[in-house]
Amino acid sequence: MIAENTQIQMRKGILEYCILSIISRGEIYASDIISELKKAQLLVVEGTLYPLLTRLKNNGLLSYIWKESTSGPPRKYYEITAEGIQVLERLDVTWKELVFAVETSLADRINTIDKSI
Repeated sequence: MIAENTQIQMRKGILEYCILSIISRGEIYASDIISELKKAQLLVVEGTLYPLLTRLKNNGLLSYIWKESTSGPPRKYYEITAEGIQVLERLDVTWKELVFAVETSLADRINTIDKSI
């Protein structure tokens, strides 16, 4: 139970970063964001994604445009703002620092596990 809670918190912690990264590639529809997250094994449902997108938009990191759809009502496509790019770049640095910290912290333990196998 404790491990599951920690895993959930770890995934939540990187979700916004991953969403900004996906959107930084170009304008994208919400269901395509979900597909990208699922492909990365960060399973997300619409009920989780839309509040995050709204918060990122309200913080000035995203904007959206409406586009006509051939298969129904207009669709909202998200794009990253200049401020969003700046935040993403800072998060890129933070991510690299975290990866280094985790790999360094785990190095001896992983080496010990590898030797015992």
